[in-house]
Amino acid sequence: MFYAIPLENKPSWRNPPWMTVLLILLNMLVFWGPQRSEENTRERAANYYTKSVLPELELPPFVEWLEKTDPKRGKLARRMLPHEEAYAQLLEGLQNDKKFLAKLRADEVIKPTNPQYGEWKRDRQQYEAMLPAPFTERWSQDYNKDAEFKPWTWITAAFLHGSTGHLLGNMLFLFLFGFSVELALGRGTYLTFYLLGAVGSSLLAGWAYAGKEGYGLGASGAISALMGMYAVMYRLRRIRFFYQLFFYFNYVTAPALLLLPAWIVNELMQHWLGGQGIAYMAHLGGLLTGAALMTGAMLLGRVKTPETVKSEMTNDDDHFDAHVAAARRLAAAMKFEPACAEWRAAAALRPNDADTLRAWFNTARLQPASDDFHQAARRIFRLPGTDPETIALQHTSYKTYLDQAKPGLRLKPDDMARLARRFARIREFGDADMLCRILLKTAPDHPQLADTLSVCANGLLHAGEREKALGLLPHLLRLAPNDMVTRALQRA
Repeated sequence: MFYAIPLENKPSWRNPPWMTVLLILLNMLVFWGPQRSEENTRERAANYYTKSVLPELELPPFVEWLEKTDPKRGKLARRMLPHEEAYAQLLEGLQNDKKFLAKLRADEVIKPTNPQYGEWKRDRQQYEAMLPAPFTERWSQDYNKDAEFKPWTWITAAFLHGSTGHLLGNMLFLFLFGFSVELALGRGTYLTFYLLGAVGSSLLAGWAYAGKEGYGLGASGAISALMGMYAVMYRLRRIRFFYQLFFYFNYVTAPALLLLPAWIVNELMQHWLGGQGIAYMAHLGGLLTGAALMTGAMLLGRVKTPETVKSEMTNDDDHFDAHVAAARRLAAAMKFEPACAEWRAAAALRPNDADTLRAWFNTARLQPASDDFHQAARRIFRLPGTDPETIALQHTSYKTYLDQAKPGLRLKPDDMARLARRFARIREFGDADMLCRILLKTAPDHPQLADTLSVCANGLLHAGEREKALGLLPHLLRLAPNDMVTRALQRA
């Protein structure tokens, strides 16, 4: 099992992802509306069934039928038959077995010659009268043999779910990937591509699972299309992801496009390994459809890059340019304190603008004991970008801050952990090691300490600094004894 969740971006409520929110609400409305109503009605009918004469008369011949037509299921059903608590599960299998159900309704199973035929007929009619009109089955994709051709289910199935956990898991991924794609495409194109992703997902699943019985439902195919769009949209930009591979999970910063083949290989492997209950080919169909749609849109110039989106979201800061002009004018007149105030105001409008933060920091360093110097440094250290320019700015600013800050550094443990990991990745091991040592003394139980030490030790190992890496081993044995880097150091 493999999945990856992006951690790089956050939605902005200046331009809310309303279409993503609407899709989430629609999925929830369908599940907790007609689907839940149908489920409750079926439960009431099932309760009637178990208390009636029907289990005694219908389930034994149904198990015999399974033993002839599907010996594996028949063997399992035979073990379940003596247990009354298994009646509901056997009933579900009976109701979904169309051939047996047709024979049952045609009086070919419980025949008129049976002494209990009249009683059975009465209870069977009462049970079927209690059943709700089919909703989930009607709008799901049908994989059964001789299924009716219903192309509208290629879309409607994407708004149905099998359980609360199924729904909530899908909605989490829909939000995490959807808001970035929506801002890049615009609401209309985004909705069109989402629905086309659902169609592409259903088409591949319909081909892969045709005749294998069962029904396809869930938003995961359309969401996989969003994942494919996301990977193509960000291409080689390095994005921070949380990932899980079987029972191992960690964080990784990698080019977004590399995740597309990783996702594709995962779906193929899960399909070939015979995963039950999950339509991996629907996921694969969504990934391929989403990647193709986003590639076409980008070739046609219909996509706003992440940088363009951020720029547009800040263009309405009417006073930004005025603050910048005032800051430069005041700095030229050597009025550094009011200049810092103007840079501070500009940074409040564009908090992740590296040029603004650099100018504020360089002005404030002339007064190294001022709050502006410490604030500007912290804002630079917290820049979210992972590109080489951002990390280089952070490292240069850190060296300046380390030398000049008065009366001393004002770094929070979160900032130190973040900087140590970033410095290790650019092979500035001296600074990374110093920050790790400070963290070990001042925040020995910090939640990010283990990950930080692991990144630093791994960097040292790859750089050939084995002895320095081993110096972190005692701490890793305490904090992360099962980490891959810890085990590698023990073998070193």
